[in-house]
Amino acid sequence: MSNPAFHGIVPPLVTPLTAEGELDLASFERLVVRQLEGGVHGLFVLGSSGEVGYLDDAQRDAVLRAAVHVAGGLVPVMAGVCETSTRRVVGQIQAAVAAGADAIVATAPFYVRTDDAGIERHFRAIGSASDLPVFAYDVPVRVHVKLDTDMLVRLGTDGVLAGVKDSSGDDVSFRRLLAANRAAGSPLALFSGHEVVVDGALLWGADGAVPGLGNVDPAGYVRLWDAAQAGDWVAARAEQERLAALFEIVFQPTGMGGDAVGLGAFKTALRAIGTIDTNVMCAPAPAVEGPAVDAIEEIVKAAGLLV
Repeated sequence: MSNPAFHGIVPPLVTPLTAEGELDLASFERLVVRQLEGGVHGLFVLGSSGEVGYLDDAQRDAVLRAAVHVAGGLVPVMAGVCETSTRRVVGQIQAAVAAGADAIVATAPFYVRTDDAGIERHFRAIGSASDLPVFAYDVPVRVHVKLDTDMLVRLGTDGVLAGVKDSSGDDVSFRRLLAANRAAGSPLALFSGHEVVVDGALLWGADGAVPGLGNVDPAGYVRLWDAAQAGDWVAARAEQERLAALFEIVFQPTGMGGDAVGLGAFKTALRAIGTIDTNVMCAPAPAVEGPAVDAIEEIVKAAGLLV
């Protein structure tokens, strides 16, 4: 059976920066506190929303240690160990263990070229690198490969993987993974990375969700989770509809691409709420500016998040 310690709403935290582009740990700690106050069931740091690919090792370590410290064991902290090759991932795992992480989240190798057999060897090797539970991070938009369903279930059955964070955007594939996992005795805890179909994923049997928008409204996603757990799908859908309206913030920036749009919108909303001090992005991504800021703030206000 999948590990019951890993379930529910686990937001992938953004990494706040100062106006000069340095880590803003005071803002980050406020962000973690807000997540805990919202009732989340875990924290995922150093993922795509955390701009992990932009941070150096010292910054990664500082962010992870801050999350572990503020969480104080109240919820598990999952650490992204995203790197290009097996050896480099193992190095990140060692740092995560030293920082006190409760689990690690790893993608397939990227930049280096491999095949399905190589990806399986990669996960088996990193699974042997520590006693921490390992979650596979299925994110083709980042690594340009889709993780194979049979491989994931096999690795779960063999005790290599504890779960999967599915950020593929492929709902057909995710539902097939849910069915295959169930048929194998549910060795994997399965999380959807979607923001706007969490109600559907939970109805299908997902163990939880890792929504980037949870940075902005963790309590809303927890209400959705609670409604789903109670079998109140009308309430779950109503909360999801409200969150879908809030998700419109990511469509306000124009003339920008890549991480600057979605993550920039999350940071802009968090600045408006007062959780973080700036909406600065890691270079070379620009911050959201101009009319998009006003539009985002209006959407956040309509969602009832401005006091």
